Amino acid sequence: MAYKENLKQNAFKPIKENPIILDFTGCKYLGEIHRELKEKFGFPEYYGENWDALWDCMQGLFYQRGNFKVNIYGFSALPDDLRDYCKTMLKIFDDVHKETPNVIFELF
Repeated sequence: MAYKENLKQNAFKPIKENPIILDFTGCKYLGEIHRELKEKFGFPEYYGENWDALWDCMQGLFYQRGNFKVNIYGFSALPDDLRDYCKTMLKIFDDVHKETPNVIFELF
């Protein structure tokens, strides 16, 4: 039984929406950003909440899964230091799109 529970923890959850709405409105801390990413992209429980972990989880996530759109809200309203730090996230999204062009990321 422990084996099945471990598999469940390590599994990606289904993406429940398309377009995927990432809403960072009101986020003041990096942890809030990562919780939104983890929930909306269905990352497993072990998601490390850092940019390397984001890249690792995003690589191949959309491969041969149809077309997806990701709408990003509230990025420009983030506190300056957090927004600057999260530019890496946008770079990762750009790299994911280059690798799997069936997913499009848009800032609103």
